[in-house]
Amino acid sequence: MKHILCYGDSNTFGTDPIHGGRHPDDVRWTGVLQMLLGSDYRVIEEGCGGRTTVFEDEISYGRNGLKMLIPIIASHNPLDLIVVMLGTNDLKKRFQVTSWDLGRAMEQIVDTIRSFPFAPSYPDPEILIVSPVLIKTGISDSIYGCFTEEASAMSRCFRPEYEAVARQKNCHFFDAASVAEASEKDRLHMTAENHRKLAAALAKEIQKLLISCNYLVP
Repeated sequence: MKHILCYGDSNTFGTDPIHGGRHPDDVRWTGVLQMLLGSDYRVIEEGCGGRTTVFEDEISYGRNGLKMLIPIIASHNPLDLIVVMLGTNDLKKRFQVTSWDLGRAMEQIVDTIRSFPFAPSYPDPEILIVSPVLIKTGISDSIYGCFTEEASAMSRCFRPEYEAVARQKNCHFFDAASVAEASEKDRLHMTAENHRKLAAALAKEIQKLLISCNYLVP
């Protein structure tokens, strides 16, 4: 069985932009991914609303993704693949990030994963960096006033920045915005339909990148 850790924010947690609350287990992209991959895979969901890559949020405690990463990996080790889809919350106006910052933050995430002392009898897990869906224009008029309109434009920097990190660090890369989008209602979170689209695309990517692995994590 191959073990896949999905590390993300509210779009991995499954915030429902239409009805409020959280999408059900079998609607979230992680749940759909599990169904599509089947019993030879175990998809481990670790999504938290407000989670950043590396930034300390003085308003929402415990959202620094870098600080949480090591204990989360330790609790699920060994792993075949770690999927990281973070960055959206880095664009909150209080963090004042540049496009350059986005790439450097993801580099720290990758370096931290690579520095973890994984079980010696297994190869280190593959890393799949997923650039998030775009923040839609009108976000500043939504319920998420912590974002300015600049965040919408800045979210277009995720793909080139993360793709460059993946190339440099020898990771895999996928652009969620190529198949899914944020809802028209809250401009930030995916609907059930878009969770399905993302899961379908990632299932194909994951099967391709793990097909060459000749080991199984028991």
